[in-house]
Amino acid sequence: MPVIVGSGIIGLYTAYILVKRNVGPITIVAQHMPGDYSTFYTSPWAGANFSFASGDDPRNWEFDRKSYTYFDTLSQELGPEAGIKKYPAYDLWHDFYPNPDKLAHLQQYVQDYRQVPKDQLPPNTVYGLKYTTYNLNTVRLLRSLKQYLEKRGVKFVQTKLGHIDQAFSYPHSDVVFNCTGIGARTLPGVEDQKVYPIRGQVVLVKTKHPVQSNYSLDHKDDTVTYIIPRAGPEGHTILGGYYQPNNWCGDTFKHMTESIIERTAQLCPEIKRGEIEIVRECTGLRPGREGGVRIELEPRPKGTLIHNYGAGGCGYQSGYGMALEAVDLVYSKAKL
Repeated sequence: MPVIVGSGIIGLYTAYILVKRNVGPITIVAQHMPGDYSTFYTSPWAGANFSFASGDDPRNWEFDRKSYTYFDTLSQELGPEAGIKKYPAYDLWHDFYPNPDKLAHLQQYVQDYRQVPKDQLPPNTVYGLKYTTYNLNTVRLLRSLKQYLEKRGVKFVQTKLGHIDQAFSYPHSDVVFNCTGIGARTLPGVEDQKVYPIRGQVVLVKTKHPVQSNYSLDHKDDTVTYIIPRAGPEGHTILGGYYQPNNWCGDTFKHMTESIIERTAQLCPEIKRGEIEIVRECTGLRPGREGGVRIELEPRPKGTLIHNYGAGGCGYQSGYGMALEAVDLVYSKAKL
């Protein structure tokens, strides 16, 4: 019986794939569950879309591809209440050009991919892409996945483990998936010192005029600028943001909110001072890891431990592909 430690998007994707492969019964053990809000429970705070953000590791590109090409199926299976919706997206660069190999890889599968003509670029940008992306309403998707899994017999246990090996104490638990994200740094039995936080701050807003497209501008100092409209009747949009490695602070700061609104207003005409309602200011800690994601089988005295963490800011867009690789280590289709 597999036990999954962690109920963020990586743990839920992992459970979803196990259910699809008829592996079970499954137990998810976690300190935080969908519906909870904590700085150390990163998943609810994410902007959550598909973008160019996953770096230059070809392994991550494949995780992205497998996730992107599955989002339609996931949306159909979970229904509109899951908050998965397509939007036009613009990814822009200040003063350098993106990795050409990654561009070639994206072009193979991303819908409506094209380069933005230079005469159509916003001021102070040198390169741009337009394509069709998927935006994921984090609160709705986490809730929908939990409900989907519960209907198929997955048991959720809310508790804080004192050691990763305690997950093997559940009946018939011979395989444990470690999907603890930022918690992998401090969880006894794991204590991966390559894991580090990447602090982000975003603003959830409601605009007078609906935002119809995504916008993303590359890093500059500790800022990254993005606009992500969310599916759902609320009419909310995520504005970001910040990218601050090794910063554990869970507070929000008014000057950062002001900076976010100012930067996003320069990209999107629907974002204007006085015409937006601030719903919430949020801070989350992305689970970064030196050397990238860890997907690895580790024999333990009481069974098999599968590590699946370290997605950084790409858990939603890479996580389905990551979970496929993690599950394949013990429950590949060829073995079932």
